[in-house]
Amino acid sequence: MDLSTSILGLKLKNPLIASASPLTGSLESIKKLENNGISAVIVHSLFEEEINHEIHQIDHFLHINNDSNAEGTSYLPSEVDFDNLQADQYLEKIRRIKEGVSIPVIASLNGVSSGGWVCFAKKLQDTGADALELNITYIPTSLELEGYAVEQMYVDTVATVAEQISIPLNVKMNPCFSNPANMAKRFVEAGAKGLSLFDNPTLVDVDLELLTPLQRANITSSGRLSETLRWCAILYKKLSCSLCANTGIHTGEDVLKAIMSGADAAALASVLLIKGEDEIKQILSDMGEWMEKHEYESISQMKGSISLIHTDNPSIYERNSYMYALQHYRR
Repeated sequence: MDLSTSILGLKLKNPLIASASPLTGSLESIKKLENNGISAVIVHSLFEEEINHEIHQIDHFLHINNDSNAEGTSYLPSEVDFDNLQADQYLEKIRRIKEGVSIPVIASLNGVSSGGWVCFAKKLQDTGADALELNITYIPTSLELEGYAVEQMYVDTVATVAEQISIPLNVKMNPCFSNPANMAKRFVEAGAKGLSLFDNPTLVDVDLELLTPLQRANITSSGRLSETLRWCAILYKKLSCSLCANTGIHTGEDVLKAIMSGADAAALASVLLIKGEDEIKQILSDMGEWMEKHEYESISQMKGSISLIHTDNPSIYERNSYMYALQHYRR
């Protein structure tokens, strides 16, 4: 039975990718994932703010004495001033991970604004990373900022990052655009070679004792798979890019549903945080058993088999399915 697939031009032994999480934050934990059968890893994200901290720190040292007439050269920063900056540590971590495992390693950047931080994408490529994932997270709070401006900011960021690198760029989308299909198209036109569906934002809460707002990690369940399946099915074969199902993947059945909807691979995080790395073996085993029972010989054989490419009018099909579900619902 052939579980192999490909994404971002990378050949994978199976469709399971470890998404960015604490489990992909060190070489030791990534080795555990590899030993349990994961086919690729997305290293935990480096944030725009962390890179800008380095940029601002360097700028501070270079200009702090602009108005000084000191004769000593000790005012100038030495290289050791920058040895332990977080962004540089991230680069070294990617290098060690790439050297220590045999599976594809995908670096990850999280940011949205224009600025010098995007040049860091080239540094990530130079570590030997096989691809780069861009996670654009922006919550517009201004009443004056119109939707088209937010969307253009996303597209501009993708284009700017894509210009910096020659390795494949994967964009982790969110489903909150007025037309996710059009945004997917614009991302690909801007240089994305793959799309992950979808981003998993943090949960907003309030601490009633401290009277402060909180943001908590958003642990998913299979119940969150719906939008992932919907948009994999809509986008399958419509764009010249790979698709990765990213939210709600917890079981072998979830992976199979995503593949049949049109995904090339499935990214896991929450289920591994809950159950541990051993769950990878169980998911692969369950997939194999189902495929054998239903006489599927390969992942490629089932890919996109229930996508909307098989209907002449996807919009009408979606509308009819929606009406049917409501009219035939029984508690």
